[in-house]
Amino acid sequence: MPAAHPEHPVAARACAPAEASSERAVQVLAVSSAEDDIRLLRHIFSHSNWIIHTARGCGEAAELLRRGHIPIVLCDFELADGNWRDMLRALADLPEPTLLIVASRTADEYLWAEVLNLGGYDVLMKPYEPQEVIRVVSLAWLHWKNLRERRRLNQPLLAAGT
Repeated sequence: MPAAHPEHPVAARACAPAEASSERAVQVLAVSSAEDDIRLLRHIFSHSNWIIHTARGCGEAAELLRRGHIPIVLCDFELADGNWRDMLRALADLPEPTLLIVASRTADEYLWAEVLNLGGYDVLMKPYEPQEVIRVVSLAWLHWKNLRERRRLNQPLLAAGT
């Protein structure tokens, strides 16, 4: 497992999103009704200083995201109350950018292309391979930080233009 590093933090703990607002801690919302998947993700994240939040479906996830910003959502392809497309629509309504990673047992190039074309970040194959989860989440985190920094730098330019 990667060593903890300010830019690549890898002990998972669940907490309220508002409590975990540090830019130095990778935060992920895992949306799944599969207890085994949640347990495995907690185990993978336990070897890091990443923070994992969990939700069983789209409704619960949307409520967590309304209470505080979580930059990365790892969502099952199908959920009891919707699917990854519903989650993507919910993320589009948030004021801050949030990246969606879709998890599926049938991940293939068609799903990957659809996820990317509709605005998702990536697809992870299930069952989860710990190194692949770490790689994809790490890259998503760095991408999110880059997006946020670009938005911050562009704000003065946009304000000066009005």
